[in-house]
Amino acid sequence: MLYVVSYDIPDTKRRTKLAKALEDFGDRVQYSVFECILDGNLLDKMVDRIHKIVSLGDDNVRVYTLCANCERAIKVIGQGKVTKSEDVYIV
Repeated sequence: MLYVVSYDIPDTKRRTKLAKALEDFGDRVQYSVFECILDGNLLDKMVDRIHKIVSLGDDNVRVYTLCANCERAIKVIGQGKVTKSEDVYIV
């Protein structure tokens, strides 16, 4: 499933820490936006890491789930492309 994670974190140290954590789960598509292709287990791990980093009173993190139909309707205007799942075969 494709998830879009966006955040608004005023503290530079927490913002940097969160961005580095999100790099483990997806691709940065804008300064404060990541696209992540995750199964349920990885989603739980990502959300758990987010909770360990953010300040609930100061920060705002949003995780949007995009269904297959929504994913097909994404339009990119300008640079970049939508993160795609790639089939991987290990022989």
